[in-house]
Amino acid sequence: MPEGTNEPEIPRPTPGRLVAIAGPTGSGKSTLAIEVAKRFPGEIVNCDSVQVFRYFDIGTAKTPPEDREGVAHHLIDAAEPDEVFTAGDFARRGREILREIVRREHLPVVVGGTGFYLRALIEGLAPGPKRDAALRERLAERERKRAGSLHRLLRRFDPETAARIHPNDLPKTVRALEICMMARRPAREVFAGGRDALQGFAVLKIGLFPDRDALYRRLEERLERMFESGIIRETESILARGFSGDEKPFESIGYRQALQVIRGELSVSQAIFHARMETRRYAKRQMTWFRREPGIEVFRGFGEDEKVREAAIRRVGEFLGESQ
Repeated sequence: MPEGTNEPEIPRPTPGRLVAIAGPTGSGKSTLAIEVAKRFPGEIVNCDSVQVFRYFDIGTAKTPPEDREGVAHHLIDAAEPDEVFTAGDFARRGREILREIVRREHLPVVVGGTGFYLRALIEGLAPGPKRDAALRERLAERERKRAGSLHRLLRRFDPETAARIHPNDLPKTVRALEICMMARRPAREVFAGGRDALQGFAVLKIGLFPDRDALYRRLEERLERMFESGIIRETESILARGFSGDEKPFESIGYRQALQVIRGELSVSQAIFHARMETRRYAKRQMTWFRREPGIEVFRGFGEDEKVREAAIRRVGEFLGESQ
């Protein structure tokens, strides 16, 4: 301990270690991640599938540059809205960034609520057929004509995989069907073919699990602030850049409803109502996913809670000091 202070010496980040902070939307992950990155020289790697796209700021609750407290952030605003950016793309680019951060002798802090991206980064993805744009368009047309038909079709082809995908999760349903149809066998068999796991890193996974009722109240308040802060105007400005509204990030909660307001399909109050219901369902799915995440350490509360913050920082310190 340094002379003249009661503060313990902060361990230097050990190369080959990373901290992942996960949890449902609105649980305070970004706030905690910045605190961890400040306490232990670190850099943040975004793990939110919509924050990777430029211009989508209000509805994704991106931390503005002026609020990042000097901490470097990666994989935010990394792609144009009409670019294809998959979990495989995230894993490949994310791993490159992790190694760059470690070379700078900083601690990588991966933060976000897209569980599939986190799993792809750490555990890898099973090899599968490449995307087929023509097939995807045919599947999308089928879904437009008969809503829910793709998930029913997946249940026939691969009931085990279908049982793990929510009926409203169209992107995952389309990908699973694409694999089934192109590989000519169930997606579960393709997934069982082995994964390219991240090598050379020890991983600490911190999971934030606030009280559900408190989380829902926070999400409702945040959603109303998003509409008050101009998510509809932001959506209009993105469309004004020449995008059609059919791009993937427009499918996310908040932007989908804002787009419906712009097109005259919903009133603002109806948009808020539908977005509120979808946000609750999404947060519930996230909590279910992360409870099943291998090796996750549960912290009960929000990332801004003093006790949670102190406990998380203490745990990170233990993790980094294990080899010293």
